[in-house]
Amino acid sequence: MLQERTRIAAAHTPIDPTSVVGWGVDANPKNDPTYPYRDRSKDEGLTSNWQRPAQQRSDVEILQSIEHIRRPAVFGTSTPPSGLSGMIRRLAFRWSESNWIHWLLLMGADRINVVEGIGQDLARAQVPNIPAEMGAKAEWQHNKKGLATKIAVTVGIGLVAYALFSRKRSDGPPQRVVKLSSGEG
Repeated sequence: MLQERTRIAAAHTPIDPTSVVGWGVDANPKNDPTYPYRDRSKDEGLTSNWQRPAQQRSDVEILQSIEHIRRPAVFGTSTPPSGLSGMIRRLAFRWSESNWIHWLLLMGADRINVVEGIGQDLARAQVPNIPAEMGAKAEWQHNKKGLATKIAVTVGIGLVAYALFSRKRSDGPPQRVVKLSSGEG
């Protein structure tokens, strides 16, 4: 494959577009779903006279980026920030979206929210089906090697943790030996 690429690059011949599968698929403006939005030269005023829709009302806390002065007209309210993950999300929105700490905090809050959700399920006496929620069925169908690797790593970490905890438990506190005398002297 590398030799083929090198040969093509060395030839300096232009590519024939008709030989490339899919080349020019968006060349026909009548077949391009984004074309009317891109070509604003024939705008009859529909977008220039556009009025902002009424703002959605919210009875839950909505976190908003510091880059924007107002919220979009419609936004999600199904999962307001709560718990430790909510505190981390609130902290993340103190930084700009262009700052890496913003995104690292949001990713960390997502992971913590998963653990919080498992805790909520267990508190309601529901045992969560973690493999199904993590997409194990789809992974088995499409990425068997990756799933096997994840299972092996998880089992390995579990065995190491079990060995460490069982060793500490068997060591236990030191025992005191008391020597009793028989009274003979």
